[in-house]
Amino acid sequence: MKAIEIENLNKIYNNRVQALSDVSFYVSEGEVFGLVGPDGGGKSTIFNILATLLLPTSGQASVLSRDVVNDAKIIRQLIGYLPGVFSLYPDLTVEENLIFFATMYKSRIKDNLPLIRPIWKQLVPFKDRRAGKLSGGMKQKLALCCALIHKPALLLLDEPTTGVDPVSRAEFWDILTNIQKQGITVLVSTPYMDEATRCDRIALIQEGKIIKIDTPTNIMEAYRGFLYTIKVENVFSVMEKLKEFDFPCNYYPYGQELHIAFYEAPEIVLQKFCSFLREQNIKFEELSPIQPTIEDCFIELVKLK
Repeated sequence: MKAIEIENLNKIYNNRVQALSDVSFYVSEGEVFGLVGPDGGGKSTIFNILATLLLPTSGQASVLSRDVVNDAKIIRQLIGYLPGVFSLYPDLTVEENLIFFATMYKSRIKDNLPLIRPIWKQLVPFKDRRAGKLSGGMKQKLALCCALIHKPALLLLDEPTTGVDPVSRAEFWDILTNIQKQGITVLVSTPYMDEATRCDRIALIQEGKIIKIDTPTNIMEAYRGFLYTIKVENVFSVMEKLKEFDFPCNYYPYGQELHIAFYEAPEIVLQKFCSFLREQNIKFEELSPIQPTIEDCFIELVKLK
């Protein structure tokens, strides 16, 4: 069964800005599906349409077999939604926020306490603190509790770990794994490519278009180039000089290093590449083969499409 089904979805703002262009994908029941891409790629627009907060310009979208346009009221009762910005009541305490959302969904905290208990246990010491005074990680955990309080069939999480410290990000994804075990389908978006490996399947999105849908493993295994990392003194200066290198390659900064992908057999191109570096008086160290990450695959797909 499909928890979400989208076909040829388009969204145009102000008759001129195309936020989504013929987007199509589905999410199976019980799946953790990730929308992965940079800011401005169209992720939040998709979430707003699925949460029935925004009308599509054209195309079809259904949530739990209900149409997002015609069955909006029903859908809102069946889903849990965590938007990209903190949307709880900052002047209410942690406990008051949870009670409010339980009442809004005509639910009771004790009915679904087993579902939220692992998260709620971390919030109990702060239950009398105003929500606006929580740390970023605790705000997101409270928002997740409020989205789960009525035990939705589908959870929509729009960039839930943006601005959250690395430890809290890891904890959040562990929580999602436990939520999935409760039979809840999860659609989650993230600009952090490393988080994509925690999903069952992902859709890579860029400028409102889906460029690839598959499992993280399959995407990484489909990488076409031979990827290397190299340490140089001035990454951006070296990138300018690499424009003169005759062999087909793809290169970009990666932290303090440079990632470079070759598209001919390494035994042919590596000798030529090292000779080129010496001719250009480029000092380098640790030219080493590496396995591509989701981020490397995304860059390759965008640059070579």
